[in-house]
Amino acid sequence: MSDIRINPSILSADFVNMQADLDRIATADFVHVDVMDNHFVPNLTFGPQMVQRIQETSPVPLDVHLMIDDAERWAPGYAELGAASVTFHLEAATDPIALARTLRGIGARAGVAIKPGTPAEGLYDVLDEFDQILVMTVEPGFGGQSFMTSAMPKLSALAAEARRRGSSVWLQVDGGIGESTIAQAAEAGADTFVAGSAVFGADDPARAIEALRNGAARHTHAH
Repeated sequence: MSDIRINPSILSADFVNMQADLDRIATADFVHVDVMDNHFVPNLTFGPQMVQRIQETSPVPLDVHLMIDDAERWAPGYAELGAASVTFHLEAATDPIALARTLRGIGARAGVAIKPGTPAEGLYDVLDEFDQILVMTVEPGFGGQSFMTSAMPKLSALAAEARRRGSSVWLQVDGGIGESTIAQAAEAGADTFVAGSAVFGADDPARAIEALRNGAARHTHAH
């Protein structure tokens, strides 16, 4: 069970009552923090100041997902704020491996994300440079979208490649994850799940987290 991680996305939290909403997800593994710049994606969320306050008040470590251009310039700052994990987009980095090494050097886990239309094969030879690969199961930018089953073959191939190479990289999915879709993602090889409205929209977020955890565990492959 311990190799399944549930990371609620604060994109679905109440931004005005963030402290209360963070306390409601204390049983999660990480809190997924979406940083958007209105350039890489057509939405704007918040920047370092807000992330720093979340870092200071969150009961669980931060899993920061940067949906921003010019990742090299901005990503290290989020690691320096103390985020446990910083994920940048492959499409927004000029030298992903160098950036991942920089993030690890600061002390964060280094993650790389790929949009639904981006192939994963280019990451196969460099899996060990990353601690996490995020396979987007929606087009990034907005919460509440429907899960794209079309991303599952890519995820399955990545999982098979990671097993073949003996890699310990975490495989994360983000977008449309709930009790009905987490089984598909777990079967395809994901072990780290971002859920937004499925957690924060629930009457009892702790129970929702547990249900997601159990749903993933029932469908996960023993690596």
